[in-house]
Amino acid sequence: MQKSDIGLIGLAVMGENLVMNMESKGFSVSVYNRSADKVKRFTEGRGKGKNILGTYSVQEFIGSLTPPRIIMMMVRAGSPVDDLIEQLIPHLSKGDILIDGGNSHYLDTIRRTKHLEQMGFYFIGAGVSGGEEGALKGPSIMPGGSPEAWPLVRSIFQAIAAKVEDGTPCCDWVGEDGAGHFVKMVHNGIEYGDMQLICEAYHLMKDLLGYDADTISEVFDKWNQGELNSYLIEITRDIMKVKDDDGKPLVDIILDAAGQKGTGKWTVTAALDHGVPLTLIGDAVFARSLSAMKEQRVKASKVFTGPPINAPGDRKAFCEAIRKALYASKIVSYAQGFALMRAAAENYGWRLNYGGIALMWRGGCIIRSVFLGEIKEAFDNNPDLENLMLESFFMEALEKAQVSWREVVAQAVSNGIPVPAMSSALAYYDGYRTARLPANLLQAQRDYFGAHTFERVDRPRGEFFHHNWTGSGGTTPSSSYNA
Repeated sequence: MQKSDIGLIGLAVMGENLVMNMESKGFSVSVYNRSADKVKRFTEGRGKGKNILGTYSVQEFIGSLTPPRIIMMMVRAGSPVDDLIEQLIPHLSKGDILIDGGNSHYLDTIRRTKHLEQMGFYFIGAGVSGGEEGALKGPSIMPGGSPEAWPLVRSIFQAIAAKVEDGTPCCDWVGEDGAGHFVKMVHNGIEYGDMQLICEAYHLMKDLLGYDADTISEVFDKWNQGELNSYLIEITRDIMKVKDDDGKPLVDIILDAAGQKGTGKWTVTAALDHGVPLTLIGDAVFARSLSAMKEQRVKASKVFTGPPINAPGDRKAFCEAIRKALYASKIVSYAQGFALMRAAAENYGWRLNYGGIALMWRGGCIIRSVFLGEIKEAFDNNPDLENLMLESFFMEALEKAQVSWREVVAQAVSNGIPVPAMSSALAYYDGYRTARLPANLLQAQRDYFGAHTFERVDRPRGEFFHHNWTGSGGTTPSSSYNA
C-alpha cells in the first residue's frame, strides 16, 4: 500500500481545512481523530475521492506514513497535546517529526522540543493564522522548534501557505524551540490591539458623530483604500452592512460582551516577564475583560452619569482625525509587539528575522495588511532597529498624525467615551519621547521606605546609592536588582 506524505490528527474545522489544502497541493494525507465518526464523516464527505486516507487507530495511522513520518497535531492546547504526544511516542522511530499546529503556549513548546529531541525525535511548534478560510486557502505559518526538521517539512508548509504578490510564501523558519509559537502569540496579541482600536473608532463614529451602520461601513470602505488597508478593516466594513431579519444592523443586536481564548493574556504576561511595556495590547485584553462584566456595567450605568455628548462641529474632519489616530495607535501596537519579540530573542537565544516575520504576516493571517510591507522594509533596511517608531517612515507618520491623535483622545475623554487603546498608545508615545520621566521620584520613594537604592545623574550608570531620608534610618541599603 502506498504511504502518505503527511498525517494530521484532529478533524475540527481547522484540521479538516488544512488537510484539504495539503491534498489540493498534491500531497497525500492520512487522517486520524479520537472520534472515529469524524474520520468516517470526513473521508466519506469532503474528502471522498481525494488522496486522503482515513485511519481508525494510532497504530494504523502511524503505519500509513512514509518515514521519516511527519505528523501534524491540531488539538486543543494544554494537556491534550501532551497526552497525544505520549500516545504517539511508543509507535515512533528516530527522526520522526511531530508538529503542534495549535495555539500552544511557547513555554510548553520549549519543554516539548527538549523532551522529544532527547528521545531522538524532532518537534515543531507551528503557529497557524488565518482562521478556517486561511487554513483552506492559504494561512500564515510560523514554524519553530527542531531546526533539523525544517528541510523535511518545508516543501509542504510553503506549498500550503498564503503567498504575497510576488509569490513568496507567508511561511519561513522562525527559530529554535518555542520561537514559532512565541511569534504566533505576539501576532495574536497585536490582533487584540488592532481589533480594539477598530472598535474604538467605531464607538466614536457611532456615539460621538452619530453615524449609522451604513455610514460607518462606507467610512471603513474608504479607509481600506489607503494606508489602513487590511483584513480586519475589510471585514469590519462588511459586518456593518449585514442586517438582521427585521432589517436592523446585525451588529447592533450582538451582545457587547467579548470572549477571549488566552493568547492575548499570554502576550501581556510574557511582556511583564521580559520587562517590555506592552501597554496597548494590555489595555486591549483588559477591555475585553471589562466588556464581559455586562451585568455590572448595566447597574453602573444607572447610578453614574457622564458628560453630555457634544459632537464636533465638522464631523467629516473629525472622522479623518479618527483615521489618523487609529493609524498612529496601530504603529505603536506593532512597535511594542516587535520590541517584545526582540527581548524574548535575546533572552532565549533565538535568531529572529523581523523583516521575515512581517512578510509572514503580510498574507493569510488575521492581521494581514499593506502596513506590514512597510515594517518588512524597515527591518530589511536596519535589522538592529530598536523600536519601529524610530524608523523614518513611521517617525514621520506619527508626527503627521500627532495633532489629530491628541484631538481624538481629548474629545473622547471630554465626552466620556472610553478609548483605552488609543489613549494608552498616545501615553506610550509621549513616555517614549520624554527624556526625563518622574521615575526619579519613584526611586526616591522606593529608597525611602525600602532602602532599594537609586542611581544618580552625575554618576555612571550601574552605581547605586542609598540615602538616610529620615535621619533615623540606617546606611545599609537593600540589594539592587530588577525583577
